[in-house]
Amino acid sequence: MPHTSAAPPSTTDIELRLLMEAIYLKYSHDFRDYTGASQRRRVLHALGQLGLPSISALQERVLRDPALFARLLQFLTIPVSEMFRDPAYFLALRRQVVPVLQTYPSIKVWVAGCSTGEEVYSLAILLREEGLFERALIYATDINPASLEKARQGIYALEAVRGYTANYQQAGGRQSFSTYYTAAYGAARFDPALRANVIFADHSLATDSVFAETQLVSCRNVLIYFNRTLQDRALGLFHDSLCHRGFLGLGAKESIDFSAYATRFDAIARAERLYRKLA
Repeated sequence: MPHTSAAPPSTTDIELRLLMEAIYLKYSHDFRDYTGASQRRRVLHALGQLGLPSISALQERVLRDPALFARLLQFLTIPVSEMFRDPAYFLALRRQVVPVLQTYPSIKVWVAGCSTGEEVYSLAILLREEGLFERALIYATDINPASLEKARQGIYALEAVRGYTANYQQAGGRQSFSTYYTAAYGAARFDPALRANVIFADHSLATDSVFAETQLVSCRNVLIYFNRTLQDRALGLFHDSLCHRGFLGLGAKESIDFSAYATRFDAIARAERLYRKLA
């Protein structure tokens, strides 16, 4: 049988790999195990916006200009989020997770890859309505400093927030959603009390380790950007962070079924991607 070798990587693929290696060595941000298609699309978009002719030219600039890397980081970690995204997920949390959380004297929740904070405020509102917020601590982590700062501010476009109202209602919301924010000048500022028990912090699922024992980890629409190796690393962090029989929530297009941790969790609401640690 004739020997067939894999096609050599394209010039773009080689440049991408070298760029990600350079970023890791220079800035300790590890994008090497992010999926190729998403990474390529984001970097090529960045080239056009930054006015650079090639990925190699971008690499040269990034190595010498930390300010340019900060701009590139915004493209590599494009935040796509909304409040009470996938309302059925939050409804499942209310119905199947909250009754268990109510049995704990204190609760720790980790929102991994919190982006600009929409999910953090959604969970804070849910916990408040269920009488759990006062004894809860929410760790909101991300690798993007600009996203974390926006999350800390809790200010969002009013037009977008109005669109979140239907999500909130479908998620079992018990108030008028407008009670949670103040509107002015086309923006909505969420009640600062909602972040009173929130710690915003830099954390990389690619390079950092577990930092606390938690009862609930919510990491939604992050793993879809990782390859299998990095997905398994992240799931390992979540498993190690969770207490005995703790809960894990993933995004609508994510699953643990084919991961190294498939046998370590029970699916308690499979359609909503809600799992419970077995041991």
